[in-house]
Amino acid sequence: MNDSTTHFGYQTVPEADKAGMVHGVFTRVASKYDIMNDLMSGGMHRLWKDAMMDWLAPRPGQRLLDVAGGTGDVAFRFMKRAEGSTAVVCDLTESMLVSGRQRAEADQMAARLDWVVGDAMALPFADNSFDVYTISFGIRNVTRIGDALKEAYRVLRPGGRLMVLEFSRIPNDLAQWVYDKYSFNVIPVMGQVVAGDRESYQYLVESIRKFPEQEAFAGMIRQAGFDQVKYRNLTMGIAALHSGWKL
Repeated sequence: MNDSTTHFGYQTVPEADKAGMVHGVFTRVASKYDIMNDLMSGGMHRLWKDAMMDWLAPRPGQRLLDVAGGTGDVAFRFMKRAEGSTAVVCDLTESMLVSGRQRAEADQMAARLDWVVGDAMALPFADNSFDVYTISFGIRNVTRIGDALKEAYRVLRPGGRLMVLEFSRIPNDLAQWVYDKYSFNVIPVMGQVVAGDRESYQYLVESIRKFPEQEAFAGMIRQAGFDQVKYRNLTMGIAALHSGWKL
């Protein structure tokens, strides 16, 4: 793969085309995204996001940037746990932000919450602007993951924290094989039935398999400048939480 191509699921595509293709996927699935997350993870994504908040331990008055967080799930959880905290939800896809703004929590928290269309690889925010940066199930869709991590480092204040929740690799070959069979045979069919869109869910499954395993991704976080980088496997490693600090 040369410098000007990247992967889109199992396809090799020009780097310049990937963001538009990902945008197309999430524009198509936006209205059914929460339902499909429940179906794809058996509701586990909610517990994983709670585990993320437990490890993050939000503090009063903190400012959160949640990238690729269109439905608001993580921002709402963060603000409920930390009095006086504020959040910016930044997503490449406007229709995902629209879905988030339509949720009841968005009305209750409107004064503490901003919704911004933006690219993880070129964030529209000043240096040292946020206490916490989160991205859930979004970093695997970024064309150049290293660039997104460097941007996370740039916009965090010294002492700020990065936390990434992403599908990962089960460290047991048999369990991974069973999970692969489920993913490739069941999830695209669910996408067809629930969202009328098999192709987008085929991409989502493939993109999980192309994402680096836990140790490799932790190395990328360190390379971007973060310290005290650690990860925790969730549900045997189907997903993993990665944490790093800007010190």
